[in-house]
Amino acid sequence: MRVNRRSSFPFSLPLVLALALAACGGDPQGKGGPGGPGGGMPPPEVSVVTIKPGELSLTSELPGRLEAVRSAEVRARVAGILQKRVYQEGSEVKEGDVLFQIDPRPFQAAYDNATAAVARAEATRAQTRAQAERAEALIGKKLISQQDFDTAQANFHQAEADVAAARATQVLHKLNLALATVRAPISGRIGRALVTEGALVGQGEATPLALIQQLNPVYVNFSQSSVEVLKLRRAMESGQLKRVGGQAEATLVLEDGSEYPQKGKLLFSDLAVDPGTGSVSLRAEFPNKDRLLLPGMYVRVRLAQAVASNAITVPQRALQRGPQGAFVMLVKDGKVAVQPVTTSAAQGDVWVVESGLAGGEQVIVEGIQKVQPGMPVTAVPFGAAPAAPAATAPAAGR
Repeated sequence: MRVNRRSSFPFSLPLVLALALAACGGDPQGKGGPGGPGGGMPPPEVSVVTIKPGELSLTSELPGRLEAVRSAEVRARVAGILQKRVYQEGSEVKEGDVLFQIDPRPFQAAYDNATAAVARAEATRAQTRAQAERAEALIGKKLISQQDFDTAQANFHQAEADVAAARATQVLHKLNLALATVRAPISGRIGRALVTEGALVGQGEATPLALIQQLNPVYVNFSQSSVEVLKLRRAMESGQLKRVGGQAEATLVLEDGSEYPQKGKLLFSDLAVDPGTGSVSLRAEFPNKDRLLLPGMYVRVRLAQAVASNAITVPQRALQRGPQGAFVMLVKDGKVAVQPVTTSAAQGDVWVVESGLAGGEQVIVEGIQKVQPGMPVTAVPFGAAPAAPAATAPAAGR
């Protein structure tokens, strides 16, 4: 007996699936489930910020190095054996304080010898003066020749010159004797000794003995790109920015990321561009009463340079970049839209927008990864507490 299989299944497969979904409460069109107008899923929530133009202080964060206001190397200016170190390493010293003592005995002997030479030259000068005076009295009476008179006068002038030379030598040896006691050339903090007792110093050159640095205040040297300086000046000339009045204030960020509590001031900017780096050198001064800042430390300087009166900014996390450039995601009429923008620079946690936004737009900050252009969304203010999830109704018994 032949069975007709087509007559055994009067319904088509799609119809069977539709009936099964209807029996289970499903809806293949997305209109019969719970939660929406027809029971579908609600639009996803995204956090937005509303763009508002406002005044913004434009700052630049630039790398730099700390430098002592004054720095002086203590050197041995005379040759000799170092007898002792007088100061304590790492301490504060004042100008004129004794730091090292070089053996003074050779210099004392040389000074005493020079003093004796001065006395000998002065005695010779006194003798030749008396001879010159007698010759002057006798020449008037024609009792001596002119040659003898000239010789007496020359001897006296020679003796005077010898006295002057002896005194100069005496001053030189007195100076060497004083330099055997090495004193601080400036006030400041002195570092470790570079030589030890018993070392021969100053032989042929001025031997470095220690380093003194003035640490309150301190300088920080840094540089800024000449391109950024040029853009800043053009923006000021066009009226887009206004200059910060008075002396520019600077903030210091230390190596560990912390902010130095005391503010500094900008001292000067160089008048020329470094041809090797294409940057302009700048210098700021910071107080350092607690000696927290040390020369050579790497720091970053935040410098307020201008103020934008109607600046438009977006959070850094809202800005996206693609093959066509920077853009942000907006919420327009309840749907996601893509808006290309042009930015100038980052200021803190925001980007300054030059074009693309006029104010009043709702920019998506959170939830960007779960939306697509044209998708309906629910916008909530950024930072607001998330809405509580709706309670799920218990399933009806079968």
